[in-house]
Amino acid sequence: MSADDLVERARRSTRLEDFGDTPFREGLSTLLHACAEEADLSLFGQLGTRWDIGRLLSNLLRLHDEERRAPEILECPIEQPIFITGLPRSGTTFLHQLLAADQQNLVPRVWQLIHPYLENGRAQTDRRRLRVARQLRIFQMLSPGFRRMHPIGPDSPQECSEITAHIFASPRFDTTYFVPSYRRWLDGIGHLNALRFHKRFLQHLQYQAGRWGRWVLKCPDHVFALAEIRAVYPDARFVFVHRDPLQVIASVARLTEVLRRPFTRHIDRAALGRQEIDRWSLGAKLLIRAADEQPFAEPICHIHYRDLTRDPAGTVKKLYTHFGLALKPTAVSRIEQLVQTNPNGGYGVNQYRFDTYQIDPDAARERFEDYTRRFGILNKKPLLSNRYPSVPTQPLDSLKAEPAD
Repeated sequence: MSADDLVERARRSTRLEDFGDTPFREGLSTLLHACAEEADLSLFGQLGTRWDIGRLLSNLLRLHDEERRAPEILECPIEQPIFITGLPRSGTTFLHQLLAADQQNLVPRVWQLIHPYLENGRAQTDRRRLRVARQLRIFQMLSPGFRRMHPIGPDSPQECSEITAHIFASPRFDTTYFVPSYRRWLDGIGHLNALRFHKRFLQHLQYQAGRWGRWVLKCPDHVFALAEIRAVYPDARFVFVHRDPLQVIASVARLTEVLRRPFTRHIDRAALGRQEIDRWSLGAKLLIRAADEQPFAEPICHIHYRDLTRDPAGTVKKLYTHFGLALKPTAVSRIEQLVQTNPNGGYGVNQYRFDTYQIDPDAARERFEDYTRRFGILNKKPLLSNRYPSVPTQPLDSLKAEPAD
């Protein structure tokens, strides 16, 4: 795969030529080099990556073409968006689902981020949801266990990393592939261009929706882009969700493995465990710094996982009160109905072992000690606390994950 070939293929398939001034080429070239040199792509990984990049490039062409036809798209105001972040597997997805039940809110849906525009422009033949549902079913067959760990459908709220993937400046690729050089590049350039594109993408969705709405956005990796979010969205509101890190680390390592498995011929579980601890111990420090400095337009709303899962509707009410927002009775009813029909957020029971990823839970506890103390997190003692010298082959049955992501 070469960047030039993929760009020309997208131009031919869309019959469009102009990308405008979208800054995507450096990220694309860096990603392709990392995939070739580091990712050890399987056959499906090669085919899937080619399709994914082609789709992203085609979307870029279409976005610019729509802006040429309707320049007012870029005048749509994105005001006081709510950004949900925190450690992964801490309940951010569950909270996003709850807030999406309030029809006053706008959330980016899975199908919208994969196919933001109709191919033929005819609403009566819009099959985008059906196509995405089929694609998700195929991926679930290729990656058993994904649905149980991260239940998702075409209408589910989606993470912002799927938006920023369009300019190939997204942590999403670091999850799907083992591409350390790409991650270093992304950390080096920062996220300002990605967040500028993020706002532009939301303007397209809002223009199509034909109404103003309060955007609710979510991504754990936003902890690494707080300054850039503030620069692009100076009136942004932030929600930090907190959970015991030892209930997080083995779970996120397992989810990353499940997501990578179809795309690669080899996964180094020990390296994956180290990667997740290093990455998210840094993320925890950034959460502490933001809470101490309070650099945003409004105070951060802090939510604890245990409160969110014990009283979902009550937690949402507290969030609205924190930001001075009105929560209509109809929204409360929809949230309560969502909880009743999906009491665990649609999640299955998942179990993990620290030793699968050669994680020393005592050492990991020390890495996150400042975080747990700063936010008063209940330190639930893990069921598995021994040290393991190697990765055994026993079932993943020692650390039980909570149902909500």
